Amino acid sequence: MTIPFDDFQKVEVHAGTILAAEPFPQARKPAFKLTIDFGPAIGTRRSSAQITTLYTPDELVGRQVIAVTNFAPRQIGPFMSEVLVLGLSDAEGRISLLAPDHQVPNGARMH
Repeated sequence: MTIPFDDFQKVEVHAGTILAAEPFPQARKPAFKLTIDFGPAIGTRRSSAQITTLYTPDELVGRQVIAVTNFAPRQIGPFMSEVLVLGLSDAEGRISLLAPDHQVPNGARMH
């Protein structure tokens, strides 16, 4: 399936730095609650991410990630997830985060 480029441009994908990561025991599948800084234009947003098999909370803090920032917030149990952190599944189905190769400003938009 193909989509028009204008549709792709509607999806806002930005870089942000994880400020906090904590276990989310109320989630149906193992997950972390993340607090991410997307810079002054977007601000700080929260996300639930099922990335517990390859990452620990301590190694996530300070790491830059890529996320969709303009999806509607989604209620996940008692937690409101405001952005979708992006990743890819490896051969075992574990999620590996998408991230820039080099440090970029928080809020930098993908293009």
